Amino acid sequence: MNSTITLEKLKKYFSITQEALSKVKDNLDGSKEAEDFLDMSQRYFDDANYFYKKKNDLVLAFAALNYAHGWLDAGARIGLFKVNDSRLFTVDKV
Repeated sequence: MNSTITLEKLKKYFSITQEALSKVKDNLDGSKEAEDFLDMSQRYFDDANYFYKKKNDLVLAFAALNYAHGWLDAGARIGLFKVNDSRLFTVDKV
């Protein structure tokens, strides 16, 4: 099993998380909680960019991306984001 964080792998997860962020922004339920979850996810995504572009730290960038996507998954799972994309989120297809 290869557990190395490569630049290729990092770019893949940046792309997936960016796509998920974009989808969520168009599908908020309008609540303060949804805005908070989106804000936290965006902050971690921005941190990931900082660690990658400014610090060249792939490990911290990857970790921040995982937190970013975790906030998106949690928000989708509890219904704050009206998404049905099981490729991007841990939700069941409807």
